[in-house]
Amino acid sequence: MSARTNKPHEVVEQALALSRADGCVVIADEHSTANLRWAGNALTTNGVTRGRTLTVIATVDGKEGTASGVVSRSAVTADELEPLVRAAEAAARGAGPAEDAQPLVTGVPQSPDFTDAPAETSSAVFADFAPALGEAFARARAGGRELYGFANHELVSTYVGTSTGLRLRHDQPTGTLELNAKSPDRTRSAWAGRVTRDFKDVDPGALDAELAVRLGWAERRVELPAGRYETLLPPAAVADLLIYQLWSASGRDAAEGRTVFSRPGGGTRVGEKLSELPLTLRSDPDEPGLECPPFVIAHSSGGDQSVFDNGLPAHPTEWISRGELQHLTTTRHSAGLTGLPVAPAPGNLILDGGQDRSLEEMVASTERGLLLTCLWYIREVDPATLLLTGLTRDGVYLVENGEVTGQVNNFRFNESPVDLLGRATEAGRTEKTLPREWSDWFTRTAMPALRIPDFNMSSVSQGV
Repeated sequence: MSARTNKPHEVVEQALALSRADGCVVIADEHSTANLRWAGNALTTNGVTRGRTLTVIATVDGKEGTASGVVSRSAVTADELEPLVRAAEAAARGAGPAEDAQPLVTGVPQSPDFTDAPAETSSAVFADFAPALGEAFARARAGGRELYGFANHELVSTYVGTSTGLRLRHDQPTGTLELNAKSPDRTRSAWAGRVTRDFKDVDPGALDAELAVRLGWAERRVELPAGRYETLLPPAAVADLLIYQLWSASGRDAAEGRTVFSRPGGGTRVGEKLSELPLTLRSDPDEPGLECPPFVIAHSSGGDQSVFDNGLPAHPTEWISRGELQHLTTTRHSAGLTGLPVAPAPGNLILDGGQDRSLEEMVASTERGLLLTCLWYIREVDPATLLLTGLTRDGVYLVENGEVTGQVNNFRFNESPVDLLGRATEAGRTEKTLPREWSDWFTRTAMPALRIPDFNMSSVSQGV
């Protein structure tokens, strides 16, 4: 009999009952996906998947400290459950004391739906989206453009049980839509993406219309050299840059003098002004449309997560408040080392505090500058300054006297998101957006467009 035939909460309880360790955490992830793919104005594939992953974390106390062992497996049968628990215990006994060891979390009320069946997605999530996509194909075909892309919906029900009595559950829906429009000769390309919980708030027809305008802009080609240009970064590009900034905002690394958030001479830059604009970078598990786990779910230790923190409540956090750095990410262990507040790495990221102006309105007030679509292949150059490099993609447009007058060549850029926040002269309206580069790892973001007066396009790229 497969553990899949049992309810996830029952598998969690069975694994906890089998444990002989001093402490135990069991995480059952029940996941299901549904997807559509298309190319050349026609659907190509669709599919639905189901699966379960079981993670057992054993902790063993010793004279020198507490050790931990972690084992994760999928498709665990009933006969394999006890060997999985024993493997985690053996891993703990064979390991040295865990640097991040803390008492397992206690005192968190049980989730009222802990014993309920997992949520599941299916192809029904596309019931309204798929016909609208078909209509978009017809309009694109009539307009002489081709649509490529995919839509993916995932639903993960996570059950967390611990030997200290925690019984927590969270259902996480994640939907992403990426749409490319191309000219038949493939010399022009435009991209748009959306994040959604249920595909009821995305309109492929509206996206196709947006891309048709961008392909029209690209009919006129202008070659520009490398240099610094006033640049409008759309929300998707801002999200990609600030996600990387968040990933680099380790309180411990900053306190040890290894990051852009380290204060010269020692300590961190918490309390320092990073932007003259009243921008607030924050996370909130209850943010409408961007809801994420209200407690820590850690399948392994490393960086800014610790298996000992499983179940720790996640609270709304302002990382930057009205331009001032307020928090860096910490576990309970690293918070103790640094003296910083406990601030678990979040599941969403929101930048607000800009003006209530759309990207189109920002374009209209631009005398001369560049309008980007998205960034690609972002890589770190220097952690001390958080200098990043990467490429523009799927459309860089020239703006003159408030109007887009053509498409220019792509560029490689070299910029630090921290520096960009300090140099930004305008932020627009915050809106939910899909990061192009990091959407496989971090999806739930809301960002404004930013105006940068001197964005560094370090070299010309030949990409489309």
